[in-house]
Amino acid sequence: MRILVVEDEVKVTSFIKKGLQEESYAVDVAYDGVEGLAFLEMNVYDAVILDLMLPKKNGIEVMREVRARKLNVPVLMLTARDTLADKVMGLDAGADDYLTKPFAFQELLARLRSLLRRGKAEVAMLKVADLALDPATRKVKRSDQEIILTAKEFSLLEYMMRNVNKPLSRTMLSEHVWDINFDRMTNVVDVYINFLRNKVDKDFETKLIHTVRGVGYILKG
Repeated sequence: MRILVVEDEVKVTSFIKKGLQEESYAVDVAYDGVEGLAFLEMNVYDAVILDLMLPKKNGIEVMREVRARKLNVPVLMLTARDTLADKVMGLDAGADDYLTKPFAFQELLARLRSLLRRGKAEVAMLKVADLALDPATRKVKRSDQEIILTAKEFSLLEYMMRNVNKPLSRTMLSEHVWDINFDRMTNVVDVYINFLRNKVDKDFETKLIHTVRGVGYILKG
């Protein structure tokens, strides 16, 4: 899953990014409100962690523009202010949840997971042919046989299942599972696709993961 962090405090940004990457999230970082909005225009994110006090455009302004542009992305707002008025203002602007600084990373992670589950409630279980993936429990089965995946393999498969029968370029796959600074000259996407094929397709007659020559890969169902 890909997360955007919009926060101008370098130490806080580094703390959040490192923690999320250790949990296998792909993380992009913007240091002001204008840059954050530009990232949201260019990329698709599963969630946004947005600071209230930002240069150029503050979090409330960013939040209002996000909702005005009909960008349906869960937003967790961060702030050093803990007054009820500030919380109400953030939520009224369109934020989905609110966390006051300083905070424990485990609480941020729990709130983020809650937002991600809420945003995917309508499609809790993904199914393609006899392959099933549960985002909530992070379990994968094919023909009732459990498949054990690493965090990156799971993210890659989930993205492909959410885009079943659509050709996905290596750039699309890398940006969603890794982050904007990913080195597109490496063959890591091909390596992870091979890992998935060995786990998802190897022992089954019907192959689901296919190469699209000159483009990338497709999951056919």
